Amino acid sequence: MQNNIFFSLWCDFIERDFLENDFIKMIEGGIIEGATSNPAIFQKSFLEASYREQKESLKGKNPKEIYEALAKSDIQRAAELLMPIYTNNTNDGYVSIEVDPNLCQDSKGTIEEGVRLFKEIGYPNVMIKIPATKAGFVAMEELISQGISVNATLVFTKEQTIGCMEAFKRGYENFKKITKKESKDFPRAVVSIFVSRFDRKCDSILKDNGIPVATLGIKNAQYLYRVINDYSLPCVRALFASTGVKDDSLESVYYIRELYHQYAINTAPLATIEAFMKVEALEETYLPSYEELEEYFKVVADAGVDLQKVSSELLEQGLEDFKNAFAKILESLS
Repeated sequence: MQNNIFFSLWCDFIERDFLENDFIKMIEGGIIEGATSNPAIFQKSFLEASYREQKESLKGKNPKEIYEALAKSDIQRAAELLMPIYTNNTNDGYVSIEVDPNLCQDSKGTIEEGVRLFKEIGYPNVMIKIPATKAGFVAMEELISQGISVNATLVFTKEQTIGCMEAFKRGYENFKKITKKESKDFPRAVVSIFVSRFDRKCDSILKDNGIPVATLGIKNAQYLYRVINDYSLPCVRALFASTGVKDDSLESVYYIRELYHQYAINTAPLATIEAFMKVEALEETYLPSYEELEEYFKVVADAGVDLQKVSSELLEQGLEDFKNAFAKILESLS
């Protein structure tokens, strides 16, 4: 299908055989314009037979060295395949790799690992993925200052969004002081707003109070999308993540359809992308005003949902999930 607005679909999956087959077809077919990865994705991918030979060649190295070697190979290949998109339009054509999730409260460690990974991978269209914690904000600013693109991940709240945007704003101001590059060659940043996790956590409460289910994640994402756009930073885009449908009563492309906004990115799992390929056309989604969104949040709060508490729990759970996945990867490689 053809997009009729400036919207990008990125693939939330990386695996070696996939890269050499369906990933290429999706790029050539104009279906996807980028890719993302995380420890949970790599945890599953590294169990496949296609990694066996490289793992054998890395025997004797410690588990994290093996992990990074495998991950960097895949990210390099994805970046190579996406390079024509990036060359044509530097707002797209990126692949993301996450720093060690155990560094989520360590700004210095995050900066050092982010810079190292970017240099070792060696492609300009690589984004370093950093959780949106206080330490993460410091690292985001520094990486942008050094000309390295950033994917701010696990974003649930207005406070996190502002933290990311202020970090990016300072980073771009620093970068402008040391570069003669044109704006088209500036590093890019995305703010990854997690969507469906709100609905999985709160739908039962909404349903019991007569509020339509699968709406809280959408409304929260639209609110944060507005916050991002209000900053008017031309090199920063909203990215809607966690957009796979877990409720069988929902259309497979529900979260793409409901968040089909200009200049936004949706990073979706394979099943969602395959369903999206069958959709003939999408219309730009109505974007509620701040007032409309705040009225909705008031109704949700009256129903007993403490949005701040839920968001904090989702962030902690997200950090824990990535740490656990990373630990399992290292255990499997030891």
